[in-house]
Amino acid sequence: MKKFIETISNIWKIEELRQRILVTLGLLIVYRFGAQVVLPGIDTSQLAQLNSAAGEGILGLLNAFTGGAFANASVFALGIMPYISASIVVQLMGIAIPYLQKLQKEGESGRKTINQITRWLTIGICIVQAPAYLFGLGALGVPDSAFVLGKGLDFIIPAVIILVTGCVFAMWLGEKITDKGIGNGISLLIMIGIIATMPQSFVQEFISRTTNNTGGIMFILIEVILWFLVILASVLLVMAIRQIPVQYARRTASGGYEKNIMGSRQYIPLKLNASGVMPIIFAQAIMFAPSLLGRTFNDTAVGQWMEVQFADIFGLAYNILFAILIIIFTYFYTAITVPTNKMADDLKRSGGFIPGIRPGKETGDYLDKIMSLITLPGSVFLALLAVLPAVVVKLMDVQAGWALFYGGTSLLIMVGVAIDTVQQVNSYLLNRHYDGLMKTGKNRKVA
Repeated sequence: MKKFIETISNIWKIEELRQRILVTLGLLIVYRFGAQVVLPGIDTSQLAQLNSAAGEGILGLLNAFTGGAFANASVFALGIMPYISASIVVQLMGIAIPYLQKLQKEGESGRKTINQITRWLTIGICIVQAPAYLFGLGALGVPDSAFVLGKGLDFIIPAVIILVTGCVFAMWLGEKITDKGIGNGISLLIMIGIIATMPQSFVQEFISRTTNNTGGIMFILIEVILWFLVILASVLLVMAIRQIPVQYARRTASGGYEKNIMGSRQYIPLKLNASGVMPIIFAQAIMFAPSLLGRTFNDTAVGQWMEVQFADIFGLAYNILFAILIIIFTYFYTAITVPTNKMADDLKRSGGFIPGIRPGKETGDYLDKIMSLITLPGSVFLALLAVLPAVVVKLMDVQAGWALFYGGTSLLIMVGVAIDTVQQVNSYLLNRHYDGLMKTGKNRKVA
């Protein structure tokens, strides 16, 4: 405890880090405040049915992602998901469109242009989703009397503008947290929204177990122990690496290089889950599509089957497709974020080589092969954790809201973002020669 208090004191001593943390906390408070501001023209006392509908199924997951803003008919009801969807589309188009491929190779200027394209695409997605959300409120149980101004254009147009602006403002908050705060802005917004729903979910599970005679306090204790074990497994997945030994040539007195075993030996750390939480977010964004398609074509047998099967996030069909998408997106995101050829070129220019592997193309091929081999178990483990909530619902009869924190999108995002944030703070402390938040900066090594 004394060590922890000393570390917090060290954090507060670093002015830049202190300012970044305060900026991050301030922007997160603004985001949470906006999630409670209801759209003008809606009677908040008549949203009980919406809250009930958003407490289960795929709507419950969407409500968790928005931190309850979806069920509150808030100005942030669309959350940050349109931006995530736009990012997915832009990255997928980057494979096929030469212009985007060119931008990806232009460094910082190209990244800024891609970000601008993503922002405009986000606005386009919001313009489509905002009217769908407003017209869908009635289907979710909100009575016509809740619309004080009616459902005419004098309500729809301003409400659409507010929803689009709310999403853009949330996107801006995330970018500001990344630039002026402690980083991972968009991910932090999602994590804070998820955490906001966790106390209520646990209370509901506690009440259910203690009042319905379905296990009582002992079963709650078992659930909490299992939850901590799942968190431990998630941390191991995020931290695990494969170390590739690298031999660096030793500079001689004449200024040349001498490649022998006396050169310094280092390692290239290749993460077991190099893509982090992004495959989960990508797959989750895509998983909203089958149910919507089924609802659109519900006059056909296939449409009706899709609407029923993919509306249940704990169903078999939903989780099989979800797991497959996670594995695919893990490979995809790893391929575009881990440039093995560039790593090989940088290694060659710095006078380094992997023992037994020729520098250049062979090194790039070797690194690519290793990444493919370790990505398979990493993606499968990620998929298993993602579908674990469905398992605990079916086997342990856990409440749906609390089950979302047993692995799945919610827990993996929380763990991944929390570790990234701690590492960001840790780097500031170590750079100032303070002890970090973690006892060691080493990652867990896998064979």
